[in-house]
Amino acid sequence: MKGTKASVAFIFVVVVINMLGVGLAWPILPKLVQSFEGGNISSAAFQYGLLASAYALAQFLFSPLMGNLSDAFGRRPVLLLSQTGLAIDYAILAVAPDYWWLLAARLISGVLGATITTANAYMADISTPQNRARNFGLVGAAFGIGFIAGPALGGLLGEIDIRLPFVAAALLSLGNTLYGYFLLPESLDPSKRRPVGRLWKSNPVGALANMTRFPVLLPLFLALFLTAVAARGLEAIWVLYTDFRFGWTLRDSALSLAFVGVMFIIVQGLLVGPSVRLLGERRVVLLGYFVAIVALFLFGIAERGWMLFPLTALYIVGGALAEPALKAICSRTVPDDYQGLLQGVLASIGSVAIIAGPLSASMMLAHVSGPSPIVNLPGIWFLVGALLFLIALASAARRVVLAPAAD
Repeated sequence: MKGTKASVAFIFVVVVINMLGVGLAWPILPKLVQSFEGGNISSAAFQYGLLASAYALAQFLFSPLMGNLSDAFGRRPVLLLSQTGLAIDYAILAVAPDYWWLLAARLISGVLGATITTANAYMADISTPQNRARNFGLVGAAFGIGFIAGPALGGLLGEIDIRLPFVAAALLSLGNTLYGYFLLPESLDPSKRRPVGRLWKSNPVGALANMTRFPVLLPLFLALFLTAVAARGLEAIWVLYTDFRFGWTLRDSALSLAFVGVMFIIVQGLLVGPSVRLLGERRVVLLGYFVAIVALFLFGIAERGWMLFPLTALYIVGGALAEPALKAICSRTVPDDYQGLLQGVLASIGSVAIIAGPLSASMMLAHVSGPSPIVNLPGIWFLVGALLFLIALASAARRVVLAPAAD
């Protein structure tokens, strides 16, 4: 099965449908929180930051378990379970009468939502050293396709009824479960599976400790964490920030997210493979981080709304090239029967970033959009993001040179 086009196509479709559902809900959830807060942007930013952090905490605690289970029982059952969790999450969001119901729905999704984690492990199973970065890039391209139609459709449906996008997302997730059940093949051969092991390996601290046997990974984990903090914070405040700073409507924000999807398709679907072949994974990581630093700094001082579109393109070119290349380096460092656990650790790192990033960015936006900010700098989070990418660049610069080369 390794490397077959059919296998790549199967997981590509799963991720597209999954991200289409996420894209439908993304521009709506902050507005739903804002409606519970009487329309106040500062209060909504604070409450939405808490909501995102609760989701991330649940994902942090349970992602290594899901990764470990996929190493023991295969990728397919874990993918089906995660899609079922998403369907339940969106169904609750569609009828939630208050903020606490939103919190319950997000916790369910955080516990069960391991789609991207398991999809990356699936891609690692079916990849060769030569096409591993490209295949990880295809997961990002699938992410982008979902985000072309998702936010745009979500914005249109949200203007009819703010709950309607969640209904559509629930139906998509349920359809994805059925698609996976009937058509998705298993990628992990039974001979390469390993026992679940002791419980400590399935918690984030134990799983990370288990990865210390590969010391080259630790600085790379730090780089992935810092860049994820910057990115997740940016994503969390985007809808509210563009409303506060430039007066964008829900439709404007949704279309901008669709533009993000277009850029992801172009960069991760078309540019990752050629870039890695031309420059190598290591140079792609370092160059990508540098480009992202420049883009985030310019974001922070942008004075007009139209400037965000070229800066978004520049930022995605940098970040979306670097991430799959760095994950490919990490994946090559561990054996086949540790791919699921590795992806679980990466998901936990991302989950901590979802706690730290949205919470920090939301608190900063709540402050600068309040009545009397001490620091009157609306784009402060983007400047913080540039600094985080700079530290990540320093952390990755030496270790990517020491990582094992592709065959």
